Amino acid sequence: MRFSALFALALILPTTPGFTQGAKDAPAAAPLAPLTARALASHRGIYELTLDRARENAGIVEVSGAMLYELIDACESWASRQRFTMTLRNREGTELETGSDYATLESMDGRNLRFSLTQVTQGAVSSRVAGQAELGADSSGVARYSEPEAKELPIPPGTLLPNTHTIAALNAARAGQRLLVAPIFDGTSADGAQQTTTFLSPWQGPQPIAEAPSLSALGSSRMRIAFFEPGADQAGGASTPSYEVSLRYFENGVADDMIMDFGDFTVRAKLVRLEDAPGGC
Repeated sequence: MRFSALFALALILPTTPGFTQGAKDAPAAAPLAPLTARALASHRGIYELTLDRARENAGIVEVSGAMLYELIDACESWASRQRFTMTLRNREGTELETGSDYATLESMDGRNLRFSLTQVTQGAVSSRVAGQAELGADSSGVARYSEPEAKELPIPPGTLLPNTHTIAALNAARAGQRLLVAPIFDGTSADGAQQTTTFLSPWQGPQPIAEAPSLSALGSSRMRIAFFEPGADQAGGASTPSYEVSLRYFENGVADDMIMDFGDFTVRAKLVRLEDAPGGC
């Protein structure tokens, strides 16, 4: 799963959570070969959404829902789609139903992205974002939006598109790095690229995964990614993230366990079914 496939959830319930540090450094190991875009596996993952925890003053007592994520190798591009439905219930029994349909087409070279996001609240469309982004040699470029309004926004140098960021984070973890800081443009915000900080735990070797045996032979890393609003000043810790997500990423880009932190409460997305998907040239 791409990190940005989870951004759509944050747009509905943005908050300002804090950071947590990863585990202690692992002993030095032989360098691992860098992964390329082709390392990402075409797949479909179904995730169950439940309440992980809630602060006393949040009033949230139950969360239920499901998320479907699909990534397809379209030869020269990655086609992805993430759909979710989630219901929140408070102490008084009032329920809030939310949903999202997020799709992208990202070129394998990390230079072009087509994106669309439709959000639904209580059965009615609450927002739409759509358009296309193009990056140059220094990873700066322009985003051309068609929704919610026709406009263009500059994209700063060093920006990564979603799958490019996934590969960069995996390679950073495999190289023993503990931190990755980079702007991401994923098309979930009408305000342009978001700055991100990713905390990386030491790379882990293969281990049994009962829910998805095909992942058992692969290495992985647990990561925590913080997203900041466009233009936020992070100097000296002056800015707090608008959203955070913790997850375990396998070397083929599949995530099996996620915690989405909205500040007052957190939601767990647990992989319950993983399927291969057709793709490739």
